[in-house]
Amino acid sequence: MNAPMELTRAVEHHGSVPGLESSGGSQSFETIERSHDEGVMRAVREITQGPLAALASDIDRKGTYPEAVLRSLGAAGALGAHQEDRALTGAEGEQADFGLAIRAMTEVSRVCGATGFMMWCHLVCGIYMEQSGNPNLGGAWLARHARGERLGATGMSNPMKTFAGIEKFLLKARQQSDGSYAIHGTLPWVSNLGADHYFGAVAQVENAPEGAPREIMFIACCDAPGVSLRDCPSFSAMEGTNTWAVRFEGYRVDDQNCVADPVRPFIGRIRGAFVLLQTGMGLGVAQGAIDSMWQVESPLGHVNAYLEDRPDQLQAELDELTRRILRLARTPYATETEHLIEVLDARAHAAELSLRAAQSALLHAGARGYLMSSDVQRRVRESHFVAIVTPAIKHLRKEIARLSQPVMPA
Repeated sequence: MNAPMELTRAVEHHGSVPGLESSGGSQSFETIERSHDEGVMRAVREITQGPLAALASDIDRKGTYPEAVLRSLGAAGALGAHQEDRALTGAEGEQADFGLAIRAMTEVSRVCGATGFMMWCHLVCGIYMEQSGNPNLGGAWLARHARGERLGATGMSNPMKTFAGIEKFLLKARQQSDGSYAIHGTLPWVSNLGADHYFGAVAQVENAPEGAPREIMFIACCDAPGVSLRDCPSFSAMEGTNTWAVRFEGYRVDDQNCVADPVRPFIGRIRGAFVLLQTGMGLGVAQGAIDSMWQVESPLGHVNAYLEDRPDQLQAELDELTRRILRLARTPYATETEHLIEVLDARAHAAELSLRAAQSALLHAGARGYLMSSDVQRRVRESHFVAIVTPAIKHLRKEIARLSQPVMPA
């Protein structure tokens, strides 16, 4: 992204602007973790600054679903960067790169938070499929998923909250005589869905033997028998995320689509990666807000200088948080308590920073940022979503407190 004239004058006045020294990307993304995958990042920027930028307002306000953008991100290699088998996206011989996936999601969220969220939905669905070890969910299916030829999502908000003691399971599974399961119940909010899409979900087994509770995890196809999509209430933002209520009436789960049985050991292994990937949304929304602040620096800098949370200060904090997140991304499947606490804290910090940056951008922009057509106004609402999407800030802090309690000797 070439800096606008206002930004150019701001650089001349203030010196180099952290995070914007190179074309189109934050300094932390360009210098901290340079790799062979910069070609992927260049392609992502072309997509975000072209087709996605043109659609961002319609995605937010008209509910336009950016399916072509998501598929183009897959063709560019951005939707499979975190997969262990990089050959799925044509990057044969390369290692899984969670850092690259987060960087790409940040660039997308910098322009459109809703699309960044849908990108996360797809990425984490790829984790379910690959880490399941089920060959029926790998192979050609996973390859098409990694390339964005088929699109996936996640229906894990309810189970994640249930495991944290916040909700109860909404889906029930009854085992059949042939060993398969029939799923019943309704999930009220599942995003990035379409007629030919699919998503990961969890159901509690109703007729399990007495003892510890048991759940199963599975991939549900939206066009399969026993699955129906229903309208849900309108949001204040993110209308283009194709979010639906999903009703299950006897949906069949068997060896073809089972991710994990039982679920809890599987969740324990992937939950750090699940949360870590989300940080790209917060980083991107914050970066977009900082960009907007610099764009008004020339006409309004003389009065904006009296505001707190100035763009250079926020950029320094964002760059440091990015460094921290990219370090964590080197070991995405680590399960040590200390690692998980740091991941949860980094995710909360990203949400809190996006809130501060978006609000500060509104104050810097003044009345022009209060227009519904303003990118600043959209980012304020996107930052609210980053703060409440599962795991929400309060959920994160609850889990950090739980994990931080000393272990009592037996």
